[in-house]
Amino acid sequence: MTTDFSSQEFFADVTEPIRYEGPDSDNPLAFRWYDADRMVGERTMADHLRFAVAYWHSFASDGSDQFGVGTWDRPWLSGDGDPMDAARRKMTAAFEFFEKLGAPYFCFHDLDIAPEGTTFAETCSNLDAMADEAEAHMERTGVKLLWGTANLFSMPRFAAGAATNPDPELFARAAAQVKHCMDVTHRLGGENYVLWGGREGYDTILNTDMARELDQLARFLHMVVDHKHSIGFDGTILIEPKPHEPTKHQYDHDSQTIIGFLRKYDLADEVKLNIEVNHATLAGHDFVHEIAVAVDEGMLGSVDANRGDPRLGWDTDQFPNSVDEMALAMHEILRGGGLGTGGLNFDAKLRRQSVDRTDLFHAHIGGMDVMARALLAAHAMLADGALTGAKARRYAAWDGGLGREIMAGAKSLSDLHDLTMREQLPEAPVSGGQEALENLVNRYVERVR
Repeated sequence: MTTDFSSQEFFADVTEPIRYEGPDSDNPLAFRWYDADRMVGERTMADHLRFAVAYWHSFASDGSDQFGVGTWDRPWLSGDGDPMDAARRKMTAAFEFFEKLGAPYFCFHDLDIAPEGTTFAETCSNLDAMADEAEAHMERTGVKLLWGTANLFSMPRFAAGAATNPDPELFARAAAQVKHCMDVTHRLGGENYVLWGGREGYDTILNTDMARELDQLARFLHMVVDHKHSIGFDGTILIEPKPHEPTKHQYDHDSQTIIGFLRKYDLADEVKLNIEVNHATLAGHDFVHEIAVAVDEGMLGSVDANRGDPRLGWDTDQFPNSVDEMALAMHEILRGGGLGTGGLNFDAKLRRQSVDRTDLFHAHIGGMDVMARALLAAHAMLADGALTGAKARRYAAWDGGLGREIMAGAKSLSDLHDLTMREQLPEAPVSGGQEALENLVNRYVERVR
């Protein structure tokens, strides 16, 4: 017998939907900057940002970490009853939150929304049943699915990876799981499908054949792309870069590494990148660098909006709070034409001491306001050409005369040697003006209203 949890309320302290009240508001349960209907250029703020809530951190986790048990008040996770009833209770809580927050999208792993069964067939049946539940909630609330993904990293069978596993039978198990999750994502109107290679890497080179494993990974991705077309899925296939943790080295190290991999294996026209802020930190990059690499190659797909702590060597997955950092990233996103089918997914979790359910609202409200303010600053900078103009001026000499001849292949090393012998070429550097540009960015952030 199926238990109906639809009338249960988990966030009773939040009695009204979160609304925009403007920068002067002191209401902690209101948006100060995120005004969904505000036009920013030719799109609304909601259309630019396409916010999503991560099902795993916000609803499938209890606040436990590698050093201790859970601390969060999560009644939808309590009890020893039917796992499917628990999944329905958790989904009721999630959609209550989505609706009250006003988030237009959510994201999930298959095992976030449905329990694993004793057989693969039972696991698929559980996921199908929970997809029915999700479909009803989505129709009722209007909340949509930004992307789905399969958990190919938590279970012991994937200790040595999924697509890169040395056992072809476990490769097949992973492929079957992805196929079913893709089908569910397609059925729910998902706008993307993500492949996060949580353990696609190695712990030691001593027993690892990297060339073979990369070939396996490419074969897996080609199968995913083929299945996308066979079922008529119009969404974007995304890969998420991450340099390490849990493995010593992961094959999806950063944006540039993945782009090189996709080009080598003829996948660049089919797969784009889902870039996470905290993973950029772990790779030793600024977030804006990772975004700019993807934009320059036409391969930006979506973003996991969070932050890490540069003094800690693991995924802290905190909510974004730096307008300065995010304004530069949003500038690159806008320069590339926006997020397309992607969005800004809050792959972020509360701090372990933030034990109240209402803290989920404070965290998401703060993150959404940061990204909204960053959007406004970025749009103003791009409209004024504040940074693009500075770049154009810096490289202007390459667009004519000697610069153009060099890039056209009209000059050899000998030609340039003769030129330098014949003429006194200027050797004094031109100032890059970095400090002035940093001040300029700060002024745009400060004056946003």
